[in-house]
Amino acid sequence: MTEDVLRLENLSKSYNIGAPNEVEVLHSINMSVGRNDFSALIGPSGSGKSTLLNIIGLLDQPTAGELYLQGKPTSRMGDEARTALRGSSIGFVFQFHHLIQAFTALENVLMPVMVTKGKPSKEMLDRARGLLVEVGLEKHLDKKPDSLSGGQQQRVAIARALMTRPALLLADEPTGNLDTKTAADIFELFRKFNEQFGCAVLIVTHDPRLSATCDRTINLVDGRIIQD
Repeated sequence: MTEDVLRLENLSKSYNIGAPNEVEVLHSINMSVGRNDFSALIGPSGSGKSTLLNIIGLLDQPTAGELYLQGKPTSRMGDEARTALRGSSIGFVFQFHHLIQAFTALENVLMPVMVTKGKPSKEMLDRARGLLVEVGLEKHLDKKPDSLSGGQQQRVAIARALMTRPALLLADEPTGNLDTKTAADIFELFRKFNEQFGCAVLIVTHDPRLSATCDRTINLVDGRIIQD
């Protein structure tokens, strides 16, 4: 049996609670993601994908239900504990890479550990360099983002997301602004890290070609999982 990295139990989310315009956008979601899962979350605009992703990423809290991350219940955690758990357990890759323009590719990859530990150790430097080699950027370590193509910047963002060796990689439309060839290369990188590090991958996408190549597709419509 695969160990669950993520488990949602009867998870709901409402806005404007108690007001005449109160609206429930997620309705009693039950879902789990195992350590080796490679999954896509799909659904039309307005289905609640972004809300669900923010809750899974511990950036927002549900109104009801429970989210377990690596077996830990999170609904009663304070901000500090949630931030620490998010930093150690989740890697994020977005459609827009959010790289720091003043920093080199290597410095951007090191950012998650520098935030928590200050000056990086030799081990951390070696890990960051190794990740940039893995994503094919060994010749670009000292370049700043504006010297890199869109696909190269996305590769830096992936290396950064994996710097803490997270249990769960969340990717929000990660290939949305890339050409078909670069998108396929990025997808192969996700596959590689899923197999190499046992890192669960959950990709939010509108692209049916991308979701079709995942091992599992979770379809969210009107705040409910209608197919998994």
